[in-house]
Amino acid sequence: MSTQHEEETLFEFPCQFPIKAMGKSGPDLEGAVLEIINRHVDDLSEGAIKLNASKGGKYTSITITITAQSKAHLDGIYMELTRCEHVLYSI
Repeated sequence: MSTQHEEETLFEFPCQFPIKAMGKSGPDLEGAVLEIINRHVDDLSEGAIKLNASKGGKYTSITITITAQSKAHLDGIYMELTRCEHVLYSI
């Protein structure tokens, strides 16, 4: 019989998890996303942050790989990212 926790997620925590946020290119996007992540993650590993500009350079995606501790940990990060005015999408 599975528990409620097991039904909520297929991930085993802690685990490496890539968080992606997308928005209009510029320092505001990167700064806002890093500020949010730093509130939830104590230390990012070297190479954890990857930036990718769109073909025309108008938009940027930021992928930050973190060590996720739980589903609640991820939910907290995604809730803040979706409320951020600089983030258009987060996956």
